[in-house]
Amino acid sequence: MEIRVINPNTTLSMTATIGECARAVVGPGVTVEAVSPETGPVSIESHVDDAMAVPGVLAEVARGESEGVDGYVLACFGDPGLLAARELASGPVVGIAEAAMRTAAYLGRGFSVVTTLARTIGHTEDLALEYGLERHCRGVHATGIPVVELETDPQAYATVLEASRQALDDDGSDVVVLGCAGMADLCARLQSDLGVPVVDGVAAAVTQVEALVRLGLSTSQRLEFAAPPAKGLVVG
Repeated sequence: MEIRVINPNTTLSMTATIGECARAVVGPGVTVEAVSPETGPVSIESHVDDAMAVPGVLAEVARGESEGVDGYVLACFGDPGLLAARELASGPVVGIAEAAMRTAAYLGRGFSVVTTLARTIGHTEDLALEYGLERHCRGVHATGIPVVELETDPQAYATVLEASRQALDDDGSDVVVLGCAGMADLCARLQSDLGVPVVDGVAAAVTQVEALVRLGLSTSQRLEFAAPPAKGLVVG
């Protein structure tokens, strides 16, 4: 089985870390390749970034289809291009925000999302509503750390840890969801220090894709997610 993990941004060091975290949780016989689009934003922290990342995501799915990939993970907490990717892919496509939130809902009465910049809070709340998980999402909390600085800021872990503690207290929640793929490598340490379940969406999504492939399940193509009709494009 081959699972392709697509980091929608173009920061290759982050892609490498995401790939390591994904490979650590899959079962025997599963190959994970982590990739980034050839072009796109170095990080995704706005609606413009989100929109600019989607063409690259879809190009990677199309490439995966030509190479016989079995399933895909979209490794950005905004789940950019998720529905369009499901139209293109013959196998399952899972976004890390949806996977993380659904997993967290199994583990407690309510969860708190700890993310990067405050400007992403509204979009995360919208996703919880879209996925039918608003009742479980007790709050979304920003650390103020830009995505690319998660790798370089020596205080990043301490900041995320403190924000997580504050979120649990403020929200009365049972579980922490990490609201950025760039936090994936912090998950185990945070869970140990906090003493509550901490959900990394990369791990949650890749294991979900693995399970769906093993079950022989993929996106229904009966109606909305049927392959899009071929049509010409006007190029200016």
